[in-house]
Amino acid sequence: MKLRTLEIKLEGLDSFEKPNAFLEQYKTPAVVASRFLYNAALKGDIEGLRVFDPGCGTGVLACGAALLGAEYVLGVDIDQKAIEIAEKNAEKLGVSVDFLASDINSFECSKKFDTVIMNPPFGAQNVHADRPFIDAALRCGDVVYGIFNSRSTGFIKAYIKGKAEITDAFACDLPMKHTFAHHTKECVDIRVEIIRMAKL
Repeated sequence: MKLRTLEIKLEGLDSFEKPNAFLEQYKTPAVVASRFLYNAALKGDIEGLRVFDPGCGTGVLACGAALLGAEYVLGVDIDQKAIEIAEKNAEKLGVSVDFLASDINSFECSKKFDTVIMNPPFGAQNVHADRPFIDAALRCGDVVYGIFNSRSTGFIKAYIKGKAEITDAFACDLPMKHTFAHHTKECVDIRVEIIRMAKL
């Protein structure tokens, strides 16, 4: 599948009906999600593999991984309503993805995953909100991809020391549309880093 085709398919997915600011719920923009997933696929981390998306929201990354040929995809989110939207999105695309409503802090993997893909909270509303997702990702997968706030590489490197190492990192702009009351602009570009980690 071509990159542009993937982006168009992901752009058509439904988002949160009533996003929760505390949970930092927003749809991962298709332009970012498609490039994120395409990069992972080019490294051989998607096709034919077991993929896990913690904090999957409405399933943009999980569905995209399924489109790119993942053997099995599981998305987990604390919000039951988001899970219902994610299931409809998978149905809309005609892909097979398992979704589960669960708190990531208590989620235990019954089986290991080859790759974890995630867009965790940045911690703007809840300090250190990203840490439980990093912990879960390293419990469940061998390779982890995550979207993090700009200049997070140093923190991530220190946080995962002794458990994993950063193999790749690149910056990009994430267009954030007006979602919550505290947003003052219709759309603003947030500088983020996409980081790949591999367990030691």
